[in-house]
Amino acid sequence: MGIVVGYVANPEGRSALQSAGAAAVRLGVKLVVVHSRRFGKEVDADEGKLLEAVHDSVREQLSAAGLGHELREVPDSEDPAEDLITAAEETQASLIVIGLRRRTPVGKLILGASAQRILLDAPCPVLAVKPED
Repeated sequence: MGIVVGYVANPEGRSALQSAGAAAVRLGVKLVVVHSRRFGKEVDADEGKLLEAVHDSVREQLSAAGLGHELREVPDSEDPAEDLITAAEETQASLIVIGLRRRTPVGKLILGASAQRILLDAPCPVLAVKPED
């Protein structure tokens, strides 16, 4: 059992990772970080540095609590939602954490395709977090 979190190098991804790390510490479980990259998308230096900085912070938090973690890089991902669902199934996760971005009033009627798929198809509860202002 553990927690699976989807990470991308943006405020939503960082918020999801921080929330998932805190939840893993509270629950005393392993954290699996899934970083999916779209087919053909290269990681630029800034994105790599952000991922490493946030990952280091969460790694320290988990290590201090005596908890394990795993970082799964999924290069050339065709479906980030599927990557998270698969990780949750493989690890028998008790929770998936995803980040959501703020939307316009009209945009609130339509949830992002990946987020909607995760919410509908996940084998466990899903926690959706927004970045702080």
